[in-house]
Amino acid sequence: VVAVARKNEVSISTVSHVLNGTRHVEPATRERVLAAIATTGYRQDALARAMRRASSESIGIVVSDAGEPAFADMVHGVERAATERGLTLLLANSAESADREYTAVRTLLDRRIDGLILARAADSSPVLMELLEAEKAPTVLLDRVFADLPFDQVGADNRDSMRRLATGLIEAGHRRFAVVAGDLRVPTLRERADGFLDAIRLGGLSPDESGLITGEDGRAVGDVFRAAMIEHGPTAVIAASTPLAARTLRVLAELRIATPRDVAFATFDGFPHSDLFSPTITTVRQPAFDMGVAAVELLSDRMADRTGSPRTVRLRQSIEHRESSERPER
Repeated sequence: VVAVARKNEVSISTVSHVLNGTRHVEPATRERVLAAIATTGYRQDALARAMRRASSESIGIVVSDAGEPAFADMVHGVERAATERGLTLLLANSAESADREYTAVRTLLDRRIDGLILARAADSSPVLMELLEAEKAPTVLLDRVFADLPFDQVGADNRDSMRRLATGLIEAGHRRFAVVAGDLRVPTLRERADGFLDAIRLGGLSPDESGLITGEDGRAVGDVFRAAMIEHGPTAVIAASTPLAARTLRVLAELRIATPRDVAFATFDGFPHSDLFSPTITTVRQPAFDMGVAAVELLSDRMADRTGSPRTVRLRQSIEHRESSERPER
């Protein structure tokens, strides 16, 4: 810093303001300082700066599947909101593994992040929650909301959205369903399954004949769905997530069952550019980007004040009605 200041005949504080953006510096002076920084090869010592400020100016995010479109959009929202606040984002992917999740969180905490955003794995260990409580690390749980945990949380209105979607299909005349709900250890999927059960009860259908297909193993769930299509002939199929939708559509294609001619189809989360599919796919779309932004907002508030009660934010999903769920003229 001293060398840069001498080179430009400015004060050390002026160089500091340029580096840290803490005060307005005249454009011409700022450009000279930046040119001198490039020439001298000066680099800030982020660790020393963090120790002085007792802050790393960074946050971490751990998601269960960074490649899934909904989670990718959430990460983009987190990144945008973090950048606007001058925070560096560190990303880790647990791949739905409790061990990888614990290791990722432990590593981020060891790097002295200022806060953590976590989308928990399906088999996430209670020990991890105990660690976060003991560390008193500002933490926001994202997407997968748990009623009994003392953390700020951001999720979507999964139960209500499924109820609205299924009710619309019932009102269109469907009575036989196959709802591929998957792993109910995941709160998001559990809420969607409960929303479907709400809808069939309200519609006067029997819960015993709901066609709810669950299981922790995706391949096994696909096999059960295949058997249900052959044995029971549902007229409406709902997939509770993008991976489940991909598996479901593959089974339908193998059985030569067409949508919407033979069966109505809808999915949650969905694929990028669902309107380009043929037929176009009815999708319950999470406000994933906005969920990421909301998570950073909650985390920023918690980092500033750790005394308030935990808050849970639920954002409303939109139902994009398209060709795949239209009832064809018979």
